[in-house]
Amino acid sequence: MKKIQIINGPNLNLLGKREPTVYGNSSFDSFLDGLREKYPDMEIEYFQSNVEGELINRIHETGFEYDGIILNAGAYTHTSIALHDAIKAVETPVIEVHISNVHAREEFRHRSMISAACRGVILGFGLDSYRLALEFYKIDH
Repeated sequence: MKKIQIINGPNLNLLGKREPTVYGNSSFDSFLDGLREKYPDMEIEYFQSNVEGELINRIHETGFEYDGIILNAGAYTHTSIALHDAIKAVETPVIEVHISNVHAREEFRHRSMISAACRGVILGFGLDSYRLALEFYKIDH
């Protein structure tokens, strides 16, 4: 059974409440239940923090033992060289995901500091971006 770690960054604990026109009306917990049901052959762990250092610690903790990391770093995507370095330091392939199409939003969201360290990027498909990342891990990587 593949072990996948989903890591969500700042403000993503407010999914379902925060800017529903951008992020939708569903909480991540209810969406996660559906993912686990759809992928019973995967062990899907979930972690969310608004603190950059905690995100880095979780990448370090799982980045040598898990089969995949799905990371939505939120606003840290655009500012964190430390997250970039943490991703590069581990062996587990990381997929960067975003719920919204960041390129259709404010200019400061158009640049990712972590993309170059990630295996791939999926964005703009709502919460389904996470499912698409899981599809990558279904293939033997």
